[in-house]
Amino acid sequence: MSLNDRFLNDYAAGSAGADFAAQRNRVLRNTYWLLALSLVPTVLGAWLGMATGIGYVFTGWLRLVVFLGGAFAFMWAIQKNRNSGAGVALLLGFTFFMGVMLSSLLGFVLGMKNGEAVVMTAVGGTAGVFAVMATLASVIKRDLSGLGRWLAVGAAITFVGFIACALLAAFSSSASLPLLMGLCALSIIVFSLYMLYDIKRIIDGGETNYVMATLELYLDIYNVFQSLLVLLGVANND
Repeated sequence: MSLNDRFLNDYAAGSAGADFAAQRNRVLRNTYWLLALSLVPTVLGAWLGMATGIGYVFTGWLRLVVFLGGAFAFMWAIQKNRNSGAGVALLLGFTFFMGVMLSSLLGFVLGMKNGEAVVMTAVGGTAGVFAVMATLASVIKRDLSGLGRWLAVGAAITFVGFIACALLAAFSSSASLPLLMGLCALSIIVFSLYMLYDIKRIIDGGETNYVMATLELYLDIYNVFQSLLVLLGVANND
């Protein structure tokens, strides 16, 4: 290989590396901005749900059906429109819906003694988990793609477990409480690791669509916050 050919190859490799880094930084930046923006409809949805009582309209199994049906419909639509502005609008609508669904739990906790402190602790704890996982994702050089299979199993276990817990609660609320707390603890672990996994995928170039990246991180944050809120609420409730 001539000196000129070697120079051209090195230049091409450097140019490709620079393009990859620019794309990665752009996706990461857009994801963080959209993630921050998505929290606004969530707060508005939670406030509206508590102020109007919309969040309390559906109870029991009907609430579960509405929640799962609405969530999966939104996620399907977001995935289909991920490359257009409609995907962003659907994502913001989804986060508003999730805020409404969260309002009954928030209202219950806020009605407790020291309820506001419990909510703020859950917010701070979730933010702390996100900061730690984002930092770890930026410094870990190892490929974490293999972790995804184990996390999917963990998420499936928590999903089935929460449904079983809801069924058990219909017969005995006291018996379902230990299961609920154990599932919330597992959910915090699984979705905290999912934050690490999802951010690392963006950094490694595995996720190049910032709408889908935002959706994944939003679900991680939502699940950690909700589970942490339940655990802290149970600990605070005498």
